Amino acid sequence: MRDECAAIRDEFDADLQSAVSENDLYQIKSKYLGRSSRLTSLIKSLKDLPAEERALTGSTANALKSSLQREIETALEAMRLTRKEQAIAARALDITLPGRRPALGTLHPVTRVTEKITAIFTGLGFSVVDGPEIELDFFNFEALNIPKDHPARDMHDTFYVSGEQLLRTHTSPVQIRTMQRMQPPLRILCPGKVYRCDSDISHTPMFHQIEGLMVDTHVSFSDLKGLLTILIHRLFGQETAIRFRPSYFPFTEPSAEVDIQCVMCRGNGCRVCSGTGWLEILGCGLVNPVVFKNAGYDPEEVTGLAFGLGVERIAMLTYGINDIRLFYENDLRFLSQF
Repeated sequence: MRDECAAIRDEFDADLQSAVSENDLYQIKSKYLGRSSRLTSLIKSLKDLPAEERALTGSTANALKSSLQREIETALEAMRLTRKEQAIAARALDITLPGRRPALGTLHPVTRVTEKITAIFTGLGFSVVDGPEIELDFFNFEALNIPKDHPARDMHDTFYVSGEQLLRTHTSPVQIRTMQRMQPPLRILCPGKVYRCDSDISHTPMFHQIEGLMVDTHVSFSDLKGLLTILIHRLFGQETAIRFRPSYFPFTEPSAEVDIQCVMCRGNGCRVCSGTGWLEILGCGLVNPVVFKNAGYDPEEVTGLAFGLGVERIAMLTYGINDIRLFYENDLRFLSQF
């Protein structure tokens, strides 16, 4: 029995010396300490030995078992420590290399244009106001002189939430809500997201608008022209030509579309302006008296002007972008240019 223990010890030492991984050590542990190992079989056979030999051989076998267990655990701990040190060394910083700067984000081009337009009008005494994006039919249409049978509703391609609730198609409802709670004079700017069922290279189902409203006792069309001339010249330069074309909006009377000289070809005619040399940029007009009545104002005492523009349209012209969908594809190669 003692010779058997010595043979197990010699064989174990050889195997332990050749182990190179934790998996090797687990296999050695199973080989020498498992249920079917030679040492386990030896310990089980002690009951067949004479009593005087059983005690001495049992002590030797159990001491060998304890020793093998300690040596395997020690070897496992040493391998784990070595692996940990290697992992730390692999992650060690080379202080001779230049530092790695974290990637920084930039403002979205739509945000940049929104902030620029807002800064222009706040500098002219306008206050920024906001309102709900899920709006009531009354504020989005009826109060703006667009009753349920009005053909202008067809121009809006509306997302309806329920019979009387919808995703606002413009930020004009904010003007009605503001007039209902504030008395003139007032100058407000209403930036925000709006929604329409439309999607192509120049339209998206969600986009951004900025609308303005000014109400006082003697607001005229010349005030409107002056404000919008300041806006356009600050956005596109003092040399940019402007023209006002008569148009129709239910909530303004008279109404006009504002065109600017094409910023791409400077009026010479190109693909962007369809060869006309002009680009439509926004709509405007004097507030319709019906709108004043719906908001609780006396149209005999006050007059007002209103205008509205699409932020993405301005951003496309500012940065020379030909597809509105680029703003919302989240392509970092595109967005990092701004």
